[in-house]
Amino acid sequence: MTDGGKCDHHRREYERRRGSASARGYGRRWRKARAAFLREHPICEIYCKDKNLVTASTVVDHIQPHRGDLDLFWDQSNWQAGCKPCHDSKTSLEDGGFGRTTKG
Repeated sequence: MTDGGKCDHHRREYERRRGSASARGYGRRWRKARAAFLREHPICEIYCKDKNLVTASTVVDHIQPHRGDLDLFWDQSNWQAGCKPCHDSKTSLEDGGFGRTTKG
């Protein structure tokens, strides 16, 4: 098994279907916008804020999953800064990770 609980064969198949990060919009333009957003929003805004925790943000989260909609992808009002654990938890809930069903 590898990270994510998938065997190497299924991980490669998943990655092939998913496409590269660049193909999904996360290329040079995104990296530049992400860096600027994180400079302006240095503290996690996902779950840490509700727990009164001050945690450095390292990820820009799409509040509403964009699912390939480039207008929603680039809409900064749909962005929030987060730490990786909060982002991964939120994404797992949205994507049906750990056997959950997906939302809406």
